[in-house]
Amino acid sequence: MNALNSRKLTSLLVLTCALSMSACSSMSTRDKATAAGAAIGGVAGAVLTGGSGIGTVGGAAVGGIIGNQVGK
Repeated sequence: MNALNSRKLTSLLVLTCALSMSACSSMSTRDKATAAGAAIGGVAGAVLTGGSGIGTVGGAAVGGIIGNQVGK
């Protein structure tokens, strides 16, 4: 990967992070906990099932439910 592509990728990642952080500013605590639980559950589901799509979606669903209940 050359320096120009690396710089473009870094800029894209910074922009994505900035946009995603600003999108959560109006969310309630419960909404943030649900989103975090879904993200963590999706990663855990993917790792535990070797990248299976069903495992990822299942993990995200379970994680979202747990995050929702914890965020009460």
